[in-house]
Amino acid sequence: MKVRFWGTRGSIPVSVTSPDIRKKLIFALEGAIGRNLDTREKIETYIDHELGFDISGTFGGHSSCVEIDIQGAEHIICDMGSGARPLGGDMMARFGPSGQTYHIFMSHLHWDHMMGFPFFTPVYIPGNRIVIHGCHDNMEGAFRLQQSAPGFPVDFSMLGAKIEFNRMKPGEVYEIAGLRVTAKLQKHGGDSYGYRFEHCSKTVIYSTDSEHKLEDIYESESFIEFFRNADLVIFDAMYSLADAISVKADWGHSSNIVGVELCQQAGAKRFCMYHHEPAHDDQKIAHTLAETRRFEEITRYDQPVEIISAFDGLEITL
Repeated sequence: MKVRFWGTRGSIPVSVTSPDIRKKLIFALEGAIGRNLDTREKIETYIDHELGFDISGTFGGHSSCVEIDIQGAEHIICDMGSGARPLGGDMMARFGPSGQTYHIFMSHLHWDHMMGFPFFTPVYIPGNRIVIHGCHDNMEGAFRLQQSAPGFPVDFSMLGAKIEFNRMKPGEVYEIAGLRVTAKLQKHGGDSYGYRFEHCSKTVIYSTDSEHKLEDIYESESFIEFFRNADLVIFDAMYSLADAISVKADWGHSSNIVGVELCQQAGAKRFCMYHHEPAHDDQKIAHTLAETRRFEEITRYDQPVEIISAFDGLEITL
């Protein structure tokens, strides 16, 4: 099982600006002073092993979109944020333009999780089948509304692929495209749903746009069971704990600290911070990653939890 991240930002896509790139270049060139970087190999070693990822790379700017690849005949995608546009091009390059089935699991119907659908090229090509799964009863209406005038020039009725909508019930186990899939209700404006995907003894949790109230013991225990023994938990870590329980309480998102604690109690192996705050630059996200790893170390009471921060282009093999 492979998990590929095509969009990892929350709320709205962002881009790296010219001042951002300039700051990275200055930092990298300052670090190169006095070094004998006179070959490409030396330069690559310096970039890959001595500069932090926040300088040598970027966490990216597309909104939520994740691919789960089990090498099957059909394809699995979580959410249709702006990352769906590059995913569509990559899918067509890998599998051809037509004759494919895409299963899309929607966490919820807010725009940042849907905006990439009109730019997911396979939806325009006859011979493709698109199955949109979710627990909201107004899924089809939301997708049609997004592509209605005056908001978008191509109406939903003009899509060439066969589009189907499958309404799931939280708590029930479904067999879809070779996966066992279970949805769980989450606290978020208009409701959101997390998904547990199981295949060949491996488990991936996709849990974004979910707020966790620390005082609600029953709710915490239900998520611990939902995350139980997962190989990878993709988790909404948009805020710091201080923000999540104070100025941004009831905004529908969670924190890195809460995610670590839930994964520790659930016996999860990897915790992936996701749905990054759009106001945070690469340095801020990298700093949060380092802090989260330190927190996991000092609070560890059983097996370690590997801490990862999602970025556009990240691929995890389970």
